[in-house]
Amino acid sequence: MLLQDGTNTRISYLNLGDRIAKAVRIFMDLKIAIIPVLDEEGGLLSVFSRSSLYRAILDGASHKDKIDPYLIKEVITVSDDIPDDQLAEFIKASPVGSVPVVNGEGKVVGLLCKANMVMTLFRHSELLNVQLKAILDSMHNGVIAVDSQGLVTHVNIGARRILGLKADTSLGQPFRNLLPNLDLTSSLSHGEVKIGLKYKHRNITMVVNITPLNIGGNIAGGIVIFQDLTDLEQAAKELETVKALNKTFDTVLNIIRDGIIVIDERGKTTLVNQAMADFLALHPQEVIGKHITDIMEKSRLHIVANTGVLETSDVLTIGGKPLIVSRLPIIREGKVVGAVGKAVFPQLAEVRELAEKIRLLENKVTFFQEELQKNKTAQDVLKGIIAESPEMKKIKDEIAIVASSSSTVLITGESGTGKEGVAHAVHLCSERCNGPFVKVNCAAIPENLIEAEMFGYVGGAFTGAAKAGKPGRLELADGGTLFLDEIGDMPLTLQSKLLRVLQDREFERLGSTKSIKVNVRILAATNKDLNIAISEGEFRADLYYRLNVINLHLPPLRERPDDIMPLIHFFIAKFNHILKGNVRGMDDEAMKMLLNYSWPGNVRELENVVERAVNYTRSGLIQLNHLPEQILNKSFSGNQAAPGRIRHQDKIGRIERDMIIVALEKAGGNKTKAAKLLNLSRSRLYDKLEKYNLR
Repeated sequence: MLLQDGTNTRISYLNLGDRIAKAVRIFMDLKIAIIPVLDEEGGLLSVFSRSSLYRAILDGASHKDKIDPYLIKEVITVSDDIPDDQLAEFIKASPVGSVPVVNGEGKVVGLLCKANMVMTLFRHSELLNVQLKAILDSMHNGVIAVDSQGLVTHVNIGARRILGLKADTSLGQPFRNLLPNLDLTSSLSHGEVKIGLKYKHRNITMVVNITPLNIGGNIAGGIVIFQDLTDLEQAAKELETVKALNKTFDTVLNIIRDGIIVIDERGKTTLVNQAMADFLALHPQEVIGKHITDIMEKSRLHIVANTGVLETSDVLTIGGKPLIVSRLPIIREGKVVGAVGKAVFPQLAEVRELAEKIRLLENKVTFFQEELQKNKTAQDVLKGIIAESPEMKKIKDEIAIVASSSSTVLITGESGTGKEGVAHAVHLCSERCNGPFVKVNCAAIPENLIEAEMFGYVGGAFTGAAKAGKPGRLELADGGTLFLDEIGDMPLTLQSKLLRVLQDREFERLGSTKSIKVNVRILAATNKDLNIAISEGEFRADLYYRLNVINLHLPPLRERPDDIMPLIHFFIAKFNHILKGNVRGMDDEAMKMLLNYSWPGNVRELENVVERAVNYTRSGLIQLNHLPEQILNKSFSGNQAAPGRIRHQDKIGRIERDMIIVALEKAGGNKTKAAKLLNLSRSRLYDKLEKYNLR
């Protein structure tokens, strides 16, 4: 609707007794011409306009005075469901520049600005003009538009093709120059419509329609539409050929014994042969046009039409009658446009035996899946976390420890280091693993909605609230874990309410006075330094201490290079499965390039790089040309560093070598004790000793 385009929904309201200063701030902030004044129930009472403000100034009122004496009592409003034609008439007749837009309940939902509406109508007019020209030029028929004087104003592509004209050479010329002896006088003078005129121009026989353009009772011009009858004759011949082919095709379909049914890309049945109709005990006309699942509830034919993946030799039972079906996608110009199902009706005994075998196999698979799920332990969850570096191995050990607790955990680290994955692992390894894991992204939800999302609300708590109310994320997480991502971006007003939840494990819905108890563990994550946020007054210190009972800090990927290679292999396997690729790995040059990169986006960036490479590679080895430009440029510049400059990888190596030497000195040369000090296994320490030539 036009009203939606011309309505400003970013508004504020006033109430009786409000000060002039409040109105001035709203005028300055929102740049609107009027401010709706609401009564206690939220209904429109009056408006305070800029002219109201000017009258107050002339009366000597100060910014502390009330707005009441200057309100406009007789308010013109417009309904939010007004039709476009009535809206246009309203704009023409309205004496005011802005009016409130109200819904069916009398609530103000926005402001309609007359200037904005005029511009909207102008844009719609321009759009309609462009669309009309595109429609005319896409028509196969010839179309010529003339004004009231019979001068040509538009010639579409079809007309230029039929008449052999060059582009734009006929605009402004008399119509008789294009089609001589075709008289427009009666149509342009008296508004006469002429249909089906036969007209011959040169060697072309045409059928012509003439329609005058009547605007407000005046003839403003006319439209001449004509078609070359040669095209119609050719189309008639082709139609007869198609009819003959269809009849032959229909005969072939109905003499074969197998059932055939065809659907389009939406799953609607477009064709069925007699054998299939007989099996379904339906007339073919009862099948055509219906969705396939309305005919065969368990059919997967619409899924094949969606995925394009064929399915063969499946057993399907319809009305207690088994049949063997195959489903094949219909592909046209590389796009799936439907699917055809073929049904074979074998002897019932054979089908029962085959169906019974399949049923037993399905039961076995279900049993083994359930048993595997029962035996899944916390160790299985932790195995899914790729960790070869000492830092990440330490994180995995800490996850196993803190999961058994109910204390609050604060997960810190740069963006993309995998904080959400760690939170999920803590949940899955805990006794709450069978409960819900509810995530709230504090940075993604608008500030005016996050409180309702977190705590829920009762019916009628605010304008637009659902009548039945809505539970918040805290209620949904009862018995499980609530993960507060980007906690550093949580508004201060909400931080105090969250503190109460952490202290008392209870809260109140918006608009309610009833406290709700919850049994929930809270995990939080941030990439911000909360100590700085506290010093700048953006985060509560008491909330920080409540959240930071246990801290898990994830180091950036550049500080744990040992994890890069195993992560690459993990992501290659992952995207091979998703993209149905056959990438075997990565060649040495490409691997070296990724090992030398600083990874500002951390693990998330690495995953995106590997996904892109698998898309480009599909099979074989990932090579340098499969990597994005930013990787090649930054890694190349890093490799070409000036003499004396130490690469990031080498710095880490030197630091690690020095740490091993210090540990060996503290352990008196005892490698077992040194390994414990470094939180390494003995075999891992021996590998490091070999790597840094410390034997």
